[in-house]
Amino acid sequence: MNKNVFVISEIKISYNPKLKNSERPKITTSKEAEVIFRSFFENIDYTESMYAMFLNHGNKVLGIKMISSGGTAGTVCDPKNVLQVALKAHASSFILAHNHPSGTMVASQADQALTTKIASAAKFHDMNLLDHLILSSEDYYSFADNGLIT
Repeated sequence: MNKNVFVISEIKISYNPKLKNSERPKITTSKEAEVIFRSFFENIDYTESMYAMFLNHGNKVLGIKMISSGGTAGTVCDPKNVLQVALKAHASSFILAHNHPSGTMVASQADQALTTKIASAAKFHDMNLLDHLILSSEDYYSFADNGLIT
């Protein structure tokens, strides 16, 4: 029997917290989230990207992860990638943010559909999607502040 028939790859997923809980920023408003997210976007006016901020039960930031990066007109976000990181970090909730290089501060139908899909999947895992922000170089739009997160 060939010994290599059952060679299986190991899967490694890690989360390495670097701060004590008392040192983590607490998110209480969309503006606080926007300020933190903004520091992660490198080319806010050039290419569209999506990030997720993962929070513990006290709304303290566990970490931020880039979920996807695309072109000037869009990026593809796979909800499984968001939930994978949320589960590994033992997040209670999370906030999404993506940018519109065009500067348009309107949630598209695709943005709304994706938000609804991810929020529904999160609830299945006893997590909450608290907000989804759209950023431009000059402004931001909050789904929660505008009643689009249920």
